[in-house]
Amino acid sequence: MGVFSTFLNDLIMNSKSINPPPEVQKKIFGTLSSGVDVFIYSLINSNGSHVSVLTYGAIIQSIEVSDSKGNFGNIVLNYDNIESYIKDTSFIGATIGRYANRINDAKFTLDGHVYELDANDGSNSLHGGLEGFHTVVWTAKTSVNKSSATLSLSYHSSDMENGFPGNLCTTITYTLTNSNSLEIYYTATTDKKTIVNLTNHSYFNLSGNFRKTVLDHHLQIESDYILEVNSNLIPTTKFDKVSSTPFDFRQPKLIGQHITSDNNQLRLASGYDQCWVLKNNGDLKLVSKSFHEASGRVLEVLTTEPGIQFYTGNHLSGFYNKHSGFCLETQHFPNSPNEPEFPTVILNPEDTYRSTTIFKFSNQ
Repeated sequence: MGVFSTFLNDLIMNSKSINPPPEVQKKIFGTLSSGVDVFIYSLINSNGSHVSVLTYGAIIQSIEVSDSKGNFGNIVLNYDNIESYIKDTSFIGATIGRYANRINDAKFTLDGHVYELDANDGSNSLHGGLEGFHTVVWTAKTSVNKSSATLSLSYHSSDMENGFPGNLCTTITYTLTNSNSLEIYYTATTDKKTIVNLTNHSYFNLSGNFRKTVLDHHLQIESDYILEVNSNLIPTTKFDKVSSTPFDFRQPKLIGQHITSDNNQLRLASGYDQCWVLKNNGDLKLVSKSFHEASGRVLEVLTTEPGIQFYTGNHLSGFYNKHSGFCLETQHFPNSPNEPEFPTVILNPEDTYRSTTIFKFSNQ
């Protein structure tokens, strides 16, 4: 083989070993009855990992990452059509707002004025109400550089929409990096004093097989306390120590190890659906780690939020079965607008709401 032929062969072989640059792909996912098109944006990094997000509900529709053998698979519960998302009552993959989790009696008081919200969870307001951020169409912008692919979604929520005061302008930025981190940045501004608490409601199943439960996953949560809840799953303001209880995940253990234990808090929620109190003091820190032994997939969660709601899909039914996925919802505490001793969720017109959560994927 001549020198030029050798050089050409080496060039071809080397080019095959170079990973492609990150990219963003856009397709129509469906059309609403109003005639508005819903798009799906796929963020693809140089490793071949995919994160797909809908403009409807700013929903994470899929997260495809490799297992320990190099096989790619989706690890979040999802639907393949817009009609199923519209009918869904489990907030699968959705962005939650204006207020994540529960507000007692579907009302709160701000500066002496009582604001009444949708009561869509018994007497409580849950996840922003019936027509919260999970049901609206967001405006999209994309960008790409050599290390990441980014999708920014924006929505203007009008004053008194679903009962919340203030014109709220919210932007959610999803960035998939070449290190297999999905970085989620939330920002919001208002023209009137209001409350804000945003999160993502993806259900993870690291096996990639949604016919199986997540009870065989190992989980670790860096927390010494959970918020005790009453029969309506509203915090009593009591911080319960996790030590010597089924809620102690300070060391990794199977999700299913104690989920059926004789414990009143577990009975009230039909499994895990509690808020763990975090130690990050507003700094971005590692707060949770999940591991699925058979696939080798690992999920790490970093956040700036003071709490994380761990939910084991106790009420999933129909398309998915109970415990088909688990949620790690980084957020402020439930019912904070009615509990002045909890970290504040008030946003003033002169301030900007900021929150960061990172889902980092790997395998071992």
